[in-house]
Amino acid sequence: MAGQLKEVRNRIKSTQSTQQITKAMKMVSAAKLRRAQDAIVQMRPYAKKLQEMLSNIVSNAEGGAGMKLAEERVVEKVLLIVITSDRGLAGAYNTNVIKATKALIAEKYSTQHQKGNVTIWNIGKKGYEHFLKNRYKADAAYKDIFLNLTFEAVQKASAAAMKTFENKEFDAVEIVYSEFKNAATQRFVTERFLPIPKTEKKEGATKADFIFDPSKEELIAELMPKILNTQLYKAVLDANASEHGARMTAMDKASENANELLRSLKISYNRARQAAITTELTEIVSGAAALQG
Repeated sequence: MAGQLKEVRNRIKSTQSTQQITKAMKMVSAAKLRRAQDAIVQMRPYAKKLQEMLSNIVSNAEGGAGMKLAEERVVEKVLLIVITSDRGLAGAYNTNVIKATKALIAEKYSTQHQKGNVTIWNIGKKGYEHFLKNRYKADAAYKDIFLNLTFEAVQKASAAAMKTFENKEFDAVEIVYSEFKNAATQRFVTERFLPIPKTEKKEGATKADFIFDPSKEELIAELMPKILNTQLYKAVLDANASEHGARMTAMDKASENANELLRSLKISYNRARQAAITTELTEIVSGAAALQG
């Protein structure tokens, strides 16, 4: 009985220590989430409007100089930019991004994958480790961006993707990431990066007639890289906020589960202690009765 009480005491102490860690991690994630949420909320409208503007210009342009990034080609080689986190303990966050990537490959690029023509650039260590382990063509060149999350770091990855597309090393580039909704909700999306998507023309809609100043070629050459850099940076900020939201929610749930476990363990401990006390009293009474007899 004494051994059983000691075992329950040890489990209670272990659970309390774990709960302290999960509470601390929740507080840290909450603080980081506030900053990350502010960043993406301020960036999203700006990035969305820029993307719409670029799609409109590309849709109404007639090719020519500066339109290499909008060139539609037969898709033989594919680049996927997959954004996960560097650390775990974020619930199913990383798993869901990986599932979304595999679903995209199965749905659109299964033939290219079988030929070994699907390359994955990972932003975040967790995705890289998974795809490398499962023998995908994974590249680690940009996996450490979250160690120093700046626009300049993301710009390097974006510029490299644009260069490979222009050089026809890849025929399509897509981004897989988690779009931040709130602390408890993320939407796992795939977004075309290159070639630049065109806006769908509605029936009866008139063609927009843009006046370009400076010339169309100069404007497109200047705008395209900047808007694409912003698009990838927005995706990384979305993923960053989603990670902290998912981790905060997971740690909150873990703390609640620890409370439930502690309640159950304390009930078990009290029952075992009461049983031990009752057994000892019975033995004392029995011994006293035997002596009197």
